[in-house]
Amino acid sequence: MTANRRPLRSRQTGWAQTLATLLARRRISPDSISAASLVFAALGCAALMLWPSQTGLARVAILLAAAVLIQLRLLANLLDGLVAVEHGLGRTAGPIWNELPDRIADVLFFLGAGYGARFAGVGWAADLGWLTAVLALLAPYVRELGRGLGMAADFSGPGAKPHRMTALTLTCALSAAAAISWATAPGLIMSAGLAVISALTATTIVRRTLHLARWLAARSET
Repeated sequence: MTANRRPLRSRQTGWAQTLATLLARRRISPDSISAASLVFAALGCAALMLWPSQTGLARVAILLAAAVLIQLRLLANLLDGLVAVEHGLGRTAGPIWNELPDRIADVLFFLGAGYGARFAGVGWAADLGWLTAVLALLAPYVRELGRGLGMAADFSGPGAKPHRMTALTLTCALSAAAAISWATAPGLIMSAGLAVISALTATTIVRRTLHLARWLAARSET
């Protein structure tokens, strides 16, 4: 698992270490924490799809809740690795729980954002949500393809998972702010955010593919 571990500065922060220690002392398995990330993603998907049915402060609250749920998903992703590696509670199925929930969570968030914007009146937003979800699956696929061929895990951006989730969090926050005074703006902002995330993720796929191609070429010359 350590060979496929994303480099994160937050992993060394005191608050993250403290939370991981508390979870480890309670013998909460990293697989359970990974499963919790799926719960956050499912709730986030629901929030992203339901906000158009609300008005006023309720709409703002649901959009802000979606932003919080995105960050809770990232927090679970951070803590599962800390509990597994630093506290030695990793299990044999850990590599599955480390990867598969992430892929499902990405799809849930982006489809929720796309369909939510569609329900808000942006007819093509659902297609954009699907596109973003597919790209979010392809980026880690290229990374794992490289690992399968013997290359070190490539976590480069600009559309890696933390970048995608940060952009979606910001999109939710901007949509919530716009919802206060302009009822039709959140759907447009959500669609624009998905377009930006798609572009960043597509760039990441190209970059990782080029890195892999160069690595393969260098290996063939040795």
